[in-house]
Amino acid sequence: MSEQELPPWLREQLARLNQLQQNLQAILMQKQQLEIESVEIDKAIEELKKVGVDDAVYKSAGPVLIKGKRDDLLKELEEKKELLSTRIMVLSKQENRLKENLKDVQSRIDEMIRGQSTGARAE
Repeated sequence: MSEQELPPWLREQLARLNQLQQNLQAILMQKQQLEIESVEIDKAIEELKKVGVDDAVYKSAGPVLIKGKRDDLLKELEEKKELLSTRIMVLSKQENRLKENLKDVQSRIDEMIRGQSTGARAE
């Protein structure tokens, strides 16, 4: 059965299903990138904690390294980590909502197909 032969209601639901899958994929990719960044920040914090308070530390600002204070850099990284955690949590909630929507649309499609095939058999 080609796409043109599908009933309009089924085409509409399949398009919605496809859109939800694309949105879910985008959210999963964003979430994965943030989780990787979070792990990198954890490693940086761990290394900074090994450094003495008066030791020279540098942070990257584009292609340039800027000297900074250990405690200031730790505070900056911990704030960034907290922001990342919040963003990851928001993305997780969006992911869960999208998964629920996907299940709903899929079950609606299944019901419509079952109703269509039983109606076709009755004829």
